[in-house]
Amino acid sequence: MNQFAEKHPKLVEWIRKGGLFVIFSYVVTFIKMLLLMFLPAMFRGMVGNAEWLWPNIPVSILGVKLNLAILGNALATDANGVVSGGLAFTLANLTTIFLGECINFPLQRNVTFKSKGPLLPQIGMHLLATIAVFLVMNLFTCVWNPVTNALITNEALRNTVQSIVTTVVTGGVAMVIIFAVDNTIFAPGWGEKK
Repeated sequence: MNQFAEKHPKLVEWIRKGGLFVIFSYVVTFIKMLLLMFLPAMFRGMVGNAEWLWPNIPVSILGVKLNLAILGNALATDANGVVSGGLAFTLANLTTIFLGECINFPLQRNVTFKSKGPLLPQIGMHLLATIAVFLVMNLFTCVWNPVTNALITNEALRNTVQSIVTTVVTGGVAMVIIFAVDNTIFAPGWGEKK
């Protein structure tokens, strides 16, 4: 292994960075998944069945009527009368993303990329990437949740499937966007005055 590392130091560094990035991302994704198991219900207890959507474009997918939105989630009622989505799910999703990035950012900056660059600009760029992930993910969940509500009648199974898929897709989208951003902002010399 040492001979390989000596011959291909850049490749070994990419493997180390990529491996650590994926490991940390999956740990944070798992934490988010656990939080999404109970946070929607907790927020529903606070805000009720409020709906919050923008731009709120009505469409039909697989015979399920839903509203496309990049901000917010439509309310959906399953065959048993159980309500999901809405402002409660949006708040839960935002909370898991925020808490996850509070864990992920320092791990990636300090361990994966070993960056000593300017902290505030790095936080700003990482925040912009996180917002992009949220917007892409929100569009996905405004389709995914109503479709699964219509197709899966068992509430516990539906909540589990929704949480797992939402978390895995969020993790996948986040890994692609955030890795590209982090690889740039944590590079030596980024953001330093010349």
